[in-house]
Amino acid sequence: MTKQEELLKFLVENNFIEFEQLKKLVKEARVDNKEIEEMLLAKKVINDEELTRIKAKIYSLEYANLTEMEIAEDVLNVISENVAENYKVICFGKEDKSIKVGMVDPENFKAIEAVDFLAKESSLRSQYHLISEHSFKIAFAKYKPIGKELSSALKVKAEEESLLDIKEEEGSADLEEITKGAPVAKIVSVIIRHAVEGGASDIHVEPLRDESRVRYRIDGILHTSLVLPINIHNAIIARIKVMSRLKLDETRIPQDGRIHLTVDNRAIDFRVSILPLVGTEKAVLRILDTTGGAPKLEVLGYKGDQLKKIKESLTKSNGLILITGPTGSGKSTTLFALLDMLNKDGVNISTLEDPVEYQIKGANQSQIRPEVGYTFASGLRSFLRQDPDIIMVGEIRDQETAELSIHASLTGHLVLSTLHTNSAPGAITRMIDMGLEPFLLGSTLNIIIAQRLVRKICPDCKEEMELPENYIKDVQELIEKIGLDYVKKNIKDFDINKLKFYRGKGCSHCGNIGYSGRLAISEVLVMEDTIKRLVTEGKSNISLEEIRATQTYLNLKQDGVMRVLEGATTYEEVIRVMED
Repeated sequence: MTKQEELLKFLVENNFIEFEQLKKLVKEARVDNKEIEEMLLAKKVINDEELTRIKAKIYSLEYANLTEMEIAEDVLNVISENVAENYKVICFGKEDKSIKVGMVDPENFKAIEAVDFLAKESSLRSQYHLISEHSFKIAFAKYKPIGKELSSALKVKAEEESLLDIKEEEGSADLEEITKGAPVAKIVSVIIRHAVEGGASDIHVEPLRDESRVRYRIDGILHTSLVLPINIHNAIIARIKVMSRLKLDETRIPQDGRIHLTVDNRAIDFRVSILPLVGTEKAVLRILDTTGGAPKLEVLGYKGDQLKKIKESLTKSNGLILITGPTGSGKSTTLFALLDMLNKDGVNISTLEDPVEYQIKGANQSQIRPEVGYTFASGLRSFLRQDPDIIMVGEIRDQETAELSIHASLTGHLVLSTLHTNSAPGAITRMIDMGLEPFLLGSTLNIIIAQRLVRKICPDCKEEMELPENYIKDVQELIEKIGLDYVKKNIKDFDINKLKFYRGKGCSHCGNIGYSGRLAISEVLVMEDTIKRLVTEGKSNISLEEIRATQTYLNLKQDGVMRVLEGATTYEEVIRVMED
């Protein structure tokens, strides 16, 4: 029996996973060409530290958790940064003539050979411990903390002539050469790499009165990461312009561009926006990490009745599916999760996007270019001559695009798109306000999904907590509106008299925030015959009572409370998102 077989047997025997579920997961891993351990972690069957602890027993190694361990600089440097990065090993302890070495792969014999060689040169003996990938990343970051990395570049920059003193007559070509060199290039590189490694979705580089501030948006919240001297702000903006091939000498109007980089062996796209301010400019970089492809609906947080409704809507060959919500609510991600489910050999999928975010194998993806007249509306007209089965329109922004989407769905196509509204019923009102005929809308709409993103409680520091009395009262009222039977059916071991609430107290895994990752809370409105008839008759404001007479329906806040009762998020987080 191989070590991996031993591991899987242990997981089944100790009730981490059912045998049938494991068989399905192994098959899925083969199809997706992924490691089974990667799938176990992705499906939340087990967390990385628990998995590493079990593997350590199987391989007869000591287990170590380095996430909160202080490692002295001289100890860390027993193994050089290059060796540590190449072999994923780290020195975290030293006593007399012995060193403690953490390794990620217990079967990486080249790593052991390399470390033993280094240890022998210093008359040291190696003691090996198994560590998780997360442990390694935390410890490896100690080689070059962001402040330390930037300090040397800033020191060199201070010794050079500031770019602010460069005369305009030197020309943009000279400025371009300067911004390609160190230390400005290194500063921007460090800012970008730390953003990607920290799981940020956006980077903000903005000037303040006496300093330049760098903020990362992580799980929907902006965090100040760096404060730099104001005299290098323009140099950083210039470097970002060079990387995204924008005009260096244009500072009067906004500019948009793209950067494609490889960071930690991952292909990352950055959508760049430069905005002119008084006397200077601000840059925002949207990070588009497409290496993992489109996530599954279940991973996004969809489950139960809502997941069932969505899957049923995807079996229809024509009609319109709308996903609604404000900017940053995850509409595009959900849209691509749906497309991924629809993507089969027998169908022709064509997409119109701005920009193309996820690469879908087999789909014909096209990016609009308004500057040359290629818009959602004009692109949609062309698509109808491409013999599509499924059409995805990135966003319905105007009446023309809305009308073309409706007509495409009437002529035998399944159309998916997004719309900016606050609720699912609100999409009907918005479409009618755009000038669409109610009878056309009523006959084409299949399903409307409204969603928001809430932060998930960090699983590594999750603990039970007490809610204030006024919050408990709010939750009880919402449970009453949802229906006690529905809650009991969907929440395991639910007891109305013993409500349990959780929070994350903060740990190294979540940066002491208490949250890690996000999930969708949603409302899913199926256009049943009764609802279709009301819309066709010209009624744009459909009430919740009329909807609930046709189907089980939760609004956004009620679905949020269900996630709170499951222990996935906090009530404070639901309130924050609903207020936003």
